Amino acid sequence: MRENTKVIHIGNKVIGGNNPILIQSMTNTKTENIEETVTQILALEAVGCDIIRCAVPTMEAAKALAEIKKRIHIPLVADIHFDYRLAIAAMEYGADKIRINPGNIGGYDKLKAVVTVAKERNIPIRVGVNSGSLEKELVAKYQGVTAEGIVESALDKVRMIEELGYSNLVISIKSSDVLMCIKAHEIIGAQTKYPLHIGITEAGTILAGNIKSAIGLGVILYQGIGDTIRVSLTGSPLEEVKSAKLILKTLGLRKGGVELVSCPTCGRTQIDLIQLAGDVENMVQDFDLDIKVAVMGCAVNGPGEAKEADIGIAGGIGEGIIIKKGKVIRKVPESELLLALREELQSIKKIKELENQD
Repeated sequence: MRENTKVIHIGNKVIGGNNPILIQSMTNTKTENIEETVTQILALEAVGCDIIRCAVPTMEAAKALAEIKKRIHIPLVADIHFDYRLAIAAMEYGADKIRINPGNIGGYDKLKAVVTVAKERNIPIRVGVNSGSLEKELVAKYQGVTAEGIVESALDKVRMIEELGYSNLVISIKSSDVLMCIKAHEIIGAQTKYPLHIGITEAGTILAGNIKSAIGLGVILYQGIGDTIRVSLTGSPLEEVKSAKLILKTLGLRKGGVELVSCPTCGRTQIDLIQLAGDVENMVQDFDLDIKVAVMGCAVNGPGEAKEADIGIAGGIGEGIIIKKGKVIRKVPESELLLALREELQSIKKIKELENQD
């Protein structure tokens, strides 16, 4: 990561500098519905969300933040569009950060009012610019929506706030065009020391969104750019967090959590490997172990192919085997394979807990 980025405190979390890259998501409940919103945030916390963002389209939603904040454990970002009064109210009711576009908040005086409150409370402002909201002047200047235009727009908005004497800022520039988004981050990464929140906006459904996000965020992060991430999916926010964790883990930017590997199906497969792999994927969410688990479909080649895994299973005809570091340690009926794997994981967990006590 870019070690020269500015360090910013967001509630009880820290981003920028040499701090870990944090995972964000956004609730899709009505923020005014406190019970549903809190329930969803707690579920997101459980799967690894570090920072949560809530839409604040009404004054009722802004007021709801006070109660929501009492019942959650991660920083809350208030997402504001257009109405500066909602930004001020959100901060007064406990938001740890606000997300605004200074260009559409209502003019200089209204932006100044927002910045004044943020400065008084030392609340970070996330300056958000999307390719879809690029100013007409910049579209004309660059003859279309371009990475250069997105960056110029974002830095112009940053300067507006800096001129008001405030620099507790995070920048977010997003596009649904993966290559444009990558290029924009390469440009802005070389021009600013503010921490960057990165993501591919409007990425799409679970399938398309995951592919676009993995490619886009993977390339950006691999270049050392980015301090927080969100995988934007048309689906459950829980899936966003799971995908973000896997992207960071794959790039070696986050440790912890089980890494699952599974072989593709072929004519040698004697079990329902697709169902089994899915069941294992769901089961390992219960284990905060920094290990690799393999699910193989062939008892003949499985042990060799799974030798780099800490623990693995492979299926045969009506039975399966448990593998540790490429060696078969036991055979079980196919119907007991998942349970046997869970028992092995529980044993590994217990051993590691004892080691930590020592």
